Amino acid sequence: MGIITNIAVQPNSHERFRVTMQRENGEIDVITVDQDVLLQFRLKKGMKIDEELLQEIVYADQVKKTYNQALHFLSHRMRSEHEVIHHLAKRGAPEDVIAKVLHKLRENKYVDDREFAFAYVRTQKQTTAKGPYVIRKELEKLGVAAEWIEQSIAMYSFDEQVKTARSLCEKARKQRAKQSLRQWKYQVEQLLYRKGFPQEVIDQVLSPERDAKEEQEWEALEYQGRKAHRRYEKYDGPVYEQKMKQALYRKGFPLEMIEQFLNKLKEEKD
Repeated sequence: MGIITNIAVQPNSHERFRVTMQRENGEIDVITVDQDVLLQFRLKKGMKIDEELLQEIVYADQVKKTYNQALHFLSHRMRSEHEVIHHLAKRGAPEDVIAKVLHKLRENKYVDDREFAFAYVRTQKQTTAKGPYVIRKELEKLGVAAEWIEQSIAMYSFDEQVKTARSLCEKARKQRAKQSLRQWKYQVEQLLYRKGFPQEVIDQVLSPERDAKEEQEWEALEYQGRKAHRRYEKYDGPVYEQKMKQALYRKGFPLEMIEQFLNKLKEEKD
C-alpha cells in the first residue's frame, strides 16, 4: 500500500505526468503515466494505491504508449496488421499488449487488411511494372489473408496486365535488337515471368512482337555473323565454317538462316 504524494507534468512531454508515491515503509516510488491514464484512474495527490491497482495503472500506461507507437508507425502509410505486430514486437511490447492495441486500432479503423490489400494493389499496378503473381507474393509476405488477396488481385484486369507487360516487352525489344528471335523470346519470357505475369498475358504480348521480331531476324544475324566472321576469318575451310555455325547457333539462329548467311559471305568473297 502507498499514497500519492505528488503529481507533476514531465518537462519533456506535456502529455505525460510524473507520479510520486510513498509506501508504508517510507520508500519512494516514481512512475510516469499518460494524461489519459491519469484521467482514467482519477489519480490525485493523497490517493491510496495498492499493489493490484498499481499494476493496472502500469499496464494501462503500457497499452497507451504502445498504441501511440502504432499510430506513429501508421502515420507514414497504410500498414497490414502483420506489419504493425512485427513493428511493436521489435520495440519490446508484450503479446497481450499488442493484442489489446490491435483491437483498438481495428475499432477505430486504423488497420483494415481488406482495405490495405485493395489500396496496395491499386498502388502497385499504377506505379510499378509488377504482374499479379509478384503482387500476390508481396501481400502474402505482409500477412494479408488469402481471401483479401484474391479479391484485391481481381482488380488487376487482364487488359491492364497486358498493357503493363507490353510496355516491358517494348523496352526489351529496343534493348535487344541484335539478338536472334529464339534468344530474344526466351529472355523476354523470363523477364515477364520474373515480373509476375501469367502465361496467357505473356502469349498475348509476344504474339505481335514475335511477328515484328521475325522481320529483324536477318538484320540481327548480319550483325552477329559479321562479328563472328571477324573473329574466325583466320581459319580455313571446314574449320571456319564449323566455328561460325557453332557461334551463331549458340546465339539462337536457325541453321537454315546460318547457311544462307554463310553462302552470302562466300558470294561477297568471290
